Amino acid sequence: MNILKNIQHIYFIGIGGIGMSALARFANLKDLKVHGYDKTETTLTKTLVKEGMQISYVDSILEIEKLSLNTSETLVIYTPAIPKKNAIFNWFIDNEFTLLKRSQFLGEITKDTLCLAVAGTHGKTTTSAILGHLMIACDMPVTAFLGGIAENYNSNFVSKGTEITVVEADEFDRSFLTLSPDIACITSMDADHLDIYGNTEEIEKSFQDFASLVKDKNNLLYKSGLPLEGQSVAIEEEAAFTAQNIRVQNGGYAFDLKTPTVTLNDLTFYTPGHHNLHNAITAMGMALLAGAPIDLLSKALASFKGVKRRFSYKIRTEKLVLIDDYAHHPTELNALHQAVTEMYPDDKKVIVFQPHLFSRTKDFVEGFAESLLQFDRVYLLDIYPAREEPIEGVTSRWLLSLVNNYRSGDLPPAEMVSKKNISEVLKKSNCRIKLMVGAGDIGAEVEQVTKYLSDEN
Repeated sequence: MNILKNIQHIYFIGIGGIGMSALARFANLKDLKVHGYDKTETTLTKTLVKEGMQISYVDSILEIEKLSLNTSETLVIYTPAIPKKNAIFNWFIDNEFTLLKRSQFLGEITKDTLCLAVAGTHGKTTTSAILGHLMIACDMPVTAFLGGIAENYNSNFVSKGTEITVVEADEFDRSFLTLSPDIACITSMDADHLDIYGNTEEIEKSFQDFASLVKDKNNLLYKSGLPLEGQSVAIEEEAAFTAQNIRVQNGGYAFDLKTPTVTLNDLTFYTPGHHNLHNAITAMGMALLAGAPIDLLSKALASFKGVKRRFSYKIRTEKLVLIDDYAHHPTELNALHQAVTEMYPDDKKVIVFQPHLFSRTKDFVEGFAESLLQFDRVYLLDIYPAREEPIEGVTSRWLLSLVNNYRSGDLPPAEMVSKKNISEVLKKSNCRIKLMVGAGDIGAEVEQVTKYLSDEN
């Protein structure tokens, strides 16, 4: 790992990001001195500090100068989401430190391993978390860098050896093209990040470029129907890896997995939704290709507890079910509705949704409106901007107006809601199934809402 030769300090600009924090935990495990900046203190950054990392929340060069870092022993890692006017970022550039994008660093530290890379506009985090868990439960020498907090480990970074790595291959700004995948999957190629790519054709080309990085096409798994070469994955249809005889049992699935070499019968998987079952099949296929022992895989899959904010049950009683989910694209909202309807076909469902990014809302506003129409009651938060500046006319009220234009007369109109009112709105709703959904800071409200609703029941 030449990239870390002579390095004593690593500074992460945007250390609180889910992908960045996994890399910070890796560096911390290597006994490097880890420092970082992020604009907001969160539960995750507090945990990093408890693990021994030093984090500042002030974008000032005075914070950097206190550390007395030198160019020969310090490596700087940054997220492409960081504003280019960031003072700390520019200080490191002006003082000629070595800077790497997050994806470049991930590519460097995984290139000499058996790299298992999970790509796709949807499903990356759940698939990589399942895959990482399978490999660890099968006692394989693996380090997993995840884009979410795996419930089994309460972490986005798990290490049980260094011969194999599991990574999320992020398509944002074509980051995944810096990786050297030996085994890979592509779970989906839907339009997204059009602020980066411009059109659907460019997104598909980028995924095809990623697929070309896998030398042996038998080691590339892809969702059946995508324009790719490799081994297909499907549910209840002909494919190289396919789930058959699916039954809903105890809030999860029982099924058989047919592969090119073996059929595994009576598997159990407890995360609802056909999209999540598809993720599980893909992860099982990759684990088999990586040499995981067949006799241990069934038990390993059944013991997977899920990923925080991916169909996460916060309350599950006879009176009330509260689910927290990260869905932030129309396709993901449709998958969420399929999952919750399959599990609770006779119950009414209320959703509090926070749109994520002005650009994504603008690009997919019709799709969002159609997806939200499926729920019995709809509440919208203001758009979470993340890295973006506002776009004139693109607001949650615009999306709200479309939902209400399409909504039939027998359903109540969609409404706006503020974060401080979510608990009260959900309490008053007569829908048994309550969902808090989005990729922004709605996730920070979930624990408070959970406590409020739990106290009421």
